[in-house]
Amino acid sequence: MKNRILVVEDEGTLRRVICEVLREDGHEVVAAPSAEEGLRLFREEPFPLVITDIVLGKMTGLELLKIVKDENPESFVVIMTSHASIDTAVESLRSGAYDFLIKPFEDIQLILAVVNRAMAQIDLIRRNLDLVKRLEQKASELESLNALLVKEANRDGLTGLYNHRYFREALDIELARASRYNATFAVLFVDIDDFKSFNDSHGHLAGDLALKSVANSLNRESRKSTVVARYGADQFIVLVPEIDVDGAKSYAQRLCQRVAGKPVEDESGNSLGQLTISAGVACFPGNGTEANTLVGCADKALRHAKKAGCNSVRSDDDIMNGNRALAG
Repeated sequence: MKNRILVVEDEGTLRRVICEVLREDGHEVVAAPSAEEGLRLFREEPFPLVITDIVLGKMTGLELLKIVKDENPESFVVIMTSHASIDTAVESLRSGAYDFLIKPFEDIQLILAVVNRAMAQIDLIRRNLDLVKRLEQKASELESLNALLVKEANRDGLTGLYNHRYFREALDIELARASRYNATFAVLFVDIDDFKSFNDSHGHLAGDLALKSVANSLNRESRKSTVVARYGADQFIVLVPEIDVDGAKSYAQRLCQRVAGKPVEDESGNSLGQLTISAGVACFPGNGTEANTLVGCADKALRHAKKAGCNSVRSDDDIMNGNRALAG
């Protein structure tokens, strides 16, 4: 904002003198012979500083002051008044005027002293506002950066899935919630079948594409409340709230079908072949009430699924039922 000054004075000679003094001092000055005209000019583009006589025409300088401060509180207003109306000057200060000048002026330079003091204050406020805006912008940028860092810290760099650390935190939270509300949930351990052979045949870059493809399939088949994470290498782990063992096995089978139905493609869209996954299922509370126990049960079920052949699903209950059948 420029150091623009609006001078409102109905006496022509005094108005010209004030304007000349201010312009010689380097200020941009606009003059108005009435409060109504001054208000019109102010509303076109607010002035940082308004100098107005109190005694004008139909609208007084005090009325102009109140409108200016109401419409643009940042603007400074200096009131000019006579000795006879000193009480009105005090009222002006109470209404928000920055300062007042007593007419007739003993020295015209007094106007410059008041104006330059006001302008220094305006410039200081302006600089402070600019500083606050810059600080707010920096704070917003920092907040966005922190949010991005938190997000990145929770994600696997290759697949974009949640990482192992985030999964363990989510599992602890779900354990506490399920224990409190007597709810059920499932942990699924997922492994890509014969992934080493795929890597050996197509190379590690193609292996990365395969991991991304499987991750995408797992995500697409999952609800928003489901936590899908990369556990390590070609293994994934899934936390599914509010589900029992039968529902978890059905969900795992759908994951297998989705992966098997989507060929792995290179960056040009050429098929690199078909992959399948196997999954092990463990449920809370039947297969365990602690994090390590549930993960261990799901891992054990996955090993049994792999032994049964590719594209298989086993639950810890299946293993226990099988052991009971053998014992019988």
